[in-house]
Amino acid sequence: MNDSQLIAIVSACWLGILTSISPCPMATNIAAISYIGKKVDRPLYVLFSGLLYTAGRTLTYVILAMFIIFSLMAIPDLSFFLQNHMNKFLGPILMLAGLVLLGWLKFNIGGPGLTAKWQRGLEKLGFGGAILLGFLFALSFCPVSAAIFFGSLIPVAVEHNSIVIMPTAYGVGTAIPVVAAAILISLGSRYIGAFFNKLFSFERWARRITGAIFILLGLYLTCVYILGFSL
Repeated sequence: MNDSQLIAIVSACWLGILTSISPCPMATNIAAISYIGKKVDRPLYVLFSGLLYTAGRTLTYVILAMFIIFSLMAIPDLSFFLQNHMNKFLGPILMLAGLVLLGWLKFNIGGPGLTAKWQRGLEKLGFGGAILLGFLFALSFCPVSAAIFFGSLIPVAVEHNSIVIMPTAYGVGTAIPVVAAAILISLGSRYIGAFFNKLFSFERWARRITGAIFILLGLYLTCVYILGFSL
């Protein structure tokens, strides 16, 4: 593994973390913590459920990414075109994703919520319910998570020909707050409030900084690969 691939994997994990602490995905993670934390008197059960939630969420992103990337690569002409011109697309895509992260570009995407009826049904499944919950919430895209996954992760994964590793790193990143909360619940629920207060504060700055970096990097790629500037 070279330095470029390692940086790409770390970046994918960071994108997952950024996705998870954005307002809309954070709401699903809070719902997941509510579900997982019901067995607060059984710390190991809570912790294991958090890990299974992570597995379900990660597997969903890997399967979705594999389907998209394989579909793109299955057409020889399209595959050859993307391999040779991905950098030209990556610049504008990153700029659009950056605008969404900064809140300057908005669009609406509906996603499934966790109703009380659904939660009762999942509770009957035990550990299987935690996996299914990860699967459902992974598919509940909102503008920010859609911009990051489809607009940032997928193009970079295609560029690095990383069908499994980068989506896996992204999926693990999206579930880190839930695993951290599961650990805190195992230690004592009094820590949860402070944990989420810090996350909400951190999210505002992290999203803005990442959005600005995306725009600057997108401008650089656009200047070099589309406008032909030598920087």
